[in-house]
Amino acid sequence: MSLHDDAVLVLKRYEGRQEEEQLRLREVYLDHLDTHPDGMWKACGAGHLTASALVVDPARGRVLLTLHRKLGMWLQMGGHCEPGDASVAGAALREATEESGIHGLSLLPGGPVQLDRHAIPAPCHWHLDVQYAALAPAGAVAEISEESLDLRWFPYDDVARVADGSVARLVDRTRAALDG
Repeated sequence: MSLHDDAVLVLKRYEGRQEEEQLRLREVYLDHLDTHPDGMWKACGAGHLTASALVVDPARGRVLLTLHRKLGMWLQMGGHCEPGDASVAGAALREATEESGIHGLSLLPGGPVQLDRHAIPAPCHWHLDVQYAALAPAGAVAEISEESLDLRWFPYDDVARVADGSVARLVDRTRAALDG
């Protein structure tokens, strides 16, 4: 199965906790992939899917965020899909491992936690991010990568103070998925 086909399947199964905004975004993503066979790749001028994962330590009630080198914002780990990625989930896990330096991460079962579409500078125009949650193993130690200015663990309740609304919503949805 191609990465494009995997993304379509993942999105068709995504229920977004039946939130109207998430279901609408799912249709935007599916329409994008239907219209753009290259919609998984950075070269697609109309935008492209990306994959990310919020690294979470539920036992300690915290998440790991990266201070993004280019954007100067605290974000979850994530980025572009690569030709070697077999699945969107695999791309999210790869990105989370590369950017956090933590080996042994595992994705929270149940598929993506959230979809987030955000504008980016031309020529690409849009990131259509498929966002997962990755569980950190006990005793995980993060190591900063070249893509980050900093890595830091934040208690759940502190995220809204340091990150934008998208990241705060991702934390809230991840906590709901952990409790659910």
